[in-house]
Amino acid sequence: MGTGRMGTLIREAAEAARTDAGEAVFEVVAQVGFELGELDMAPAADVMIDFSNASTLDAVAAYVRRCGCALVCGTTGYTPGQVDELRALGQVAPVIQSGNYSLGVAALRHASALVARELPGFDIEITECHHNQKVDAPSGTAALLFDAVNGARGGVLTPVYGRHGQVGARNADEVGMHSLRGGTVPGVHTVSFFGTDEEVSLTHRATSRQIFVTGAIAAARKIVEKPAGFYTFDELMFGA
Repeated sequence: MGTGRMGTLIREAAEAARTDAGEAVFEVVAQVGFELGELDMAPAADVMIDFSNASTLDAVAAYVRRCGCALVCGTTGYTPGQVDELRALGQVAPVIQSGNYSLGVAALRHASALVARELPGFDIEITECHHNQKVDAPSGTAALLFDAVNGARGGVLTPVYGRHGQVGARNADEVGMHSLRGGTVPGVHTVSFFGTDEEVSLTHRATSRQIFVTGAIAAARKIVEKPAGFYTFDELMFGA
């Protein structure tokens, strides 16, 4: 699901994937963009990999319910209600939704949570940078990073999306979320911790979208073996 950059790269990777014996791992039975009516005619698949747009969720959910297929979802920008709908799909099929399928970003989440716990008095800010064609902000990965540090701090943190004007002194429990857009940047994410006279910053820099393609393909191969349920990327890949 999705015919943009990621959808195209994922299809190419799926078609090229081979077992040790040289046999094809996947048969791609359909690729759908915004012509959602095509899903009604699409054959039943074992797994749908969705890197499309939040507006397609109803059609994606209908297909999963019709076919009972697993869902690997990398689409971002969902409303809280749409996230609830995705979770509900886990009652009928194995479902994973992640804003980032990079193993390096998974490590960044763990490291950020660790620092947030070990440095409880430090202020936290999150910055992300993407190419000039990205339509949502902040990125899904930035949201995952916020969830990681917020969980480590007991769920008391509040995201603040940029600052403008006379905003007053910084609240100790706020986390600034800042989005940069330009050029062809695949993705850069930094979590910064500011204390008195010192700073700790953790950064993940993607140099190619291929890291997300590789992770999504790996997730697809694993999730078809799972029972119905809603999984995180860490649970699926690492048993975390």
